[in-house]
Amino acid sequence: PLIMGVFPRLNSAETGRQFTPMADYVSEQLRRKVELATSKNFGSFWNAVTEQRYDIVHYNPYHYIRSAKTYRVIAHQQEFGKDAVGGALFVRKDSGITRVSQLRGRTIIFGGGKDAMLSYIAPRFLLMQAGLKEGDFKSEFAVNPPNALLALYHKQADAAGGGDILIDLPVVRNAIDTKELKVLATTEPLLFLPWAVKRSMPAKLRESVQSVMVGLERSDAGKKVLSSAKATGMGKAEDRDFNPHRKMATAVFGR
Repeated sequence: PLIMGVFPRLNSAETGRQFTPMADYVSEQLRRKVELATSKNFGSFWNAVTEQRYDIVHYNPYHYIRSAKTYRVIAHQQEFGKDAVGGALFVRKDSGITRVSQLRGRTIIFGGGKDAMLSYIAPRFLLMQAGLKEGDFKSEFAVNPPNALLALYHKQADAAGGGDILIDLPVVRNAIDTKELKVLATTEPLLFLPWAVKRSMPAKLRESVQSVMVGLERSDAGKKVLSSAKATGMGKAEDRDFNPHRKMATAVFGR
């Protein structure tokens, strides 16, 4: 069987509910068993990536650029009707903050860990462009991106980092008055969540997997698979599409 790994944005049970239909659909189309593998945490997921236990893997752009020697990107998942999303810094409108440089000495809450492309790496890149390096501000981390905006709204931080679409998500709009917040700065749009296959996978099989995944929108069954995965589409992707992500990660981490 081919093993499909999905990064643990959600708990194992929810990841299973969302992506089992995709594994089953790809299996049916390829006429070859595809098994979904979930992980309890990012550590165990990343170990599986480094050990190349996944034949097909879905993860964030930073995961991909770190594993590009052993995995080849074939597609990117569209969410919220967008192919690409900018990383952003948000502040309260009543904060008096109008420039990123004013965040020196302030508390910034990021919407994910240090491997989160849109919620940490891209906002850190914006801070670096304004001359702020680690140590020039206090970092806090929320359990997920929406919670970072909620913390900002409730004045638990001076700024929040996350994808520029955060402020428009229903889960955020239903919880707070987003008119009280504003985008302070944003990066160029960055291609969203990649799907990749092991580089050792035969070309014919790789092309078949890619064809099935980017063709999901063309059938009612495929559309149901996308809906289950909370995705609005799937497009082709290649390695050079992630060069902007590489530039930011290299600037932030120095490698």
